[in-house]
Amino acid sequence: MRIGKQDQAFTAIATSDAESITVRGNDLCDELIGRIDFTDYFWLLVIGERPSERQRAMMDACLVSIAEHGLVPSVQAARMTLAAGPDAWQGAMAAGLLGMGSIVAGSSESAGRYLADIIADANEHGGDLEGAVVASLDALKAARKKVPGLGHPQHNEGDPRANRLLQISDDLGVSGKYVETLRLLAEHAPGIINRPLPINVSGAIPATILDAGWPLEALKAVPLLARTAGLAAHLYEESLRSIGFIMSHKADLAISYDGKASSASDKQKSV
Repeated sequence: MRIGKQDQAFTAIATSDAESITVRGNDLCDELIGRIDFTDYFWLLVIGERPSERQRAMMDACLVSIAEHGLVPSVQAARMTLAAGPDAWQGAMAAGLLGMGSIVAGSSESAGRYLADIIADANEHGGDLEGAVVASLDALKAARKKVPGLGHPQHNEGDPRANRLLQISDDLGVSGKYVETLRLLAEHAPGIINRPLPINVSGAIPATILDAGWPLEALKAVPLLARTAGLAAHLYEESLRSIGFIMSHKADLAISYDGKASSASDKQKSV
């Protein structure tokens, strides 16, 4: 069954024959295995070209910054899944990745698209980036929406991961229009929104990696790949000393039932 127009049956990523495997124009065994590190390979696979030294360093920093952040909901989902099915690492890993949405981890993509929209708006209005930033913040305030890439419930004085990524970006000479936009948002947001809104890691990751040349359409791949490493650590630990059912039990104790009482419980109360 065909849905929509499908007349380009091609892939430029990989092929193979009886003698060789080719990935992005490179012989896998002769040119890649043992000759390229994984960050370079990730960049090559997605974009089709090897990264520069600056691009590799920026991607490395972003991957390290977001790989692990404790027992966040996606990690809890993965660990409880493995506790329930110890033989299903793939299911537990999938549970953790599926839990990465617009609030946790996947928020980097939302922030990146927000930055891109501001830059596009500025380009349409004579290049006034600061004006586009202020107009966007005014619109978010009127709509009572959060500012993507700013604010953190724990790091009120500034997200140390974001600060470090921006420093690395500056040192590498990567910082460009996206980082500039993010910093303008951080400059104007507190006065417009009327509360402290420091740059968070979900804002710093897209700003720095997009300025490094990573495509906006593949932005979500960065936190997904990074968190896969963190999930592997949690699942390995879960297999050695399980806390999945402990978390499940604690959640059960923390939540009170406020639905309708059953007829049996009503009778017991009347006795």
